[in-house]
Amino acid sequence: MIEILTPTELPRAKDAGALVADILQTLKSRSAVGTNLLDIDRWAQTMIVEAGAQSCYVDYEPSFGRGPFGHYICTAVNDAVLHGLPHDYTLADGDLLTLDLAVSKGGIAADSAISFIVGTSKPPESVAMISATERALSAGIAAAGPGARIGDISHAIGSVLSEAGYPINTEFGGHGIGSTMHQDPHVANTGRPGRGYKLRPGLLLALEPWVMADTDKLVTDDDGWTLRSATGCRTAHSEHTIAITDDGAEILTLPKEARS
Repeated sequence: MIEILTPTELPRAKDAGALVADILQTLKSRSAVGTNLLDIDRWAQTMIVEAGAQSCYVDYEPSFGRGPFGHYICTAVNDAVLHGLPHDYTLADGDLLTLDLAVSKGGIAADSAISFIVGTSKPPESVAMISATERALSAGIAAAGPGARIGDISHAIGSVLSEAGYPINTEFGGHGIGSTMHQDPHVANTGRPGRGYKLRPGLLLALEPWVMADTDKLVTDDDGWTLRSATGCRTAHSEHTIAITDDGAEILTLPKEARS
């Protein structure tokens, strides 16, 4: 299903996006050496409930997971990249942590992910990989607007990732979003320009470039959810929810300091 929001629904989408962004930034500030992933999950739960919102994850049971997910946020560390199931793990200095959060508020969902390094150790290759996903996300957003096509976004994302030297997996990528978290159209992280669904004002998309340092192959963890790099290499993931408007793409999940 491809859902187009009405102008009266867009403010609710903005509220959901702002909430997701604010929760992620709070969790990032609290994630330090010695923090347990289960603590991050509990903090996320508290903030979602206090905001009068609903988790998109806790009861989620798709075909690709051993559901229901049962937690409020995805926490992926080092070689984990997607659908990271929170578990009893204490963060160490230099860990590369990805937090991925989807929340529904007012009947509209928003989805965002951030990757960052915990502590004071900053491995250069990890910093470069995070930067590549952030640049690819910016390129994808710049390519989105009325009249553009999904392939234009995919091509923009893939060009940045390829130029940075990373293999690209096309099993999982961005997606439509609205009254539910995962909708059509699928937005692959590489593609051909001028192809695919033509963007329309009112369309919400979650764009999410992610890469693994030296492979495009995934393996599923024993928990039935967490996807890891097949070689054990590090990974990174960046995501924003955007709204297609008459003027281009509006980012709904910007941190508070970046919102106008």
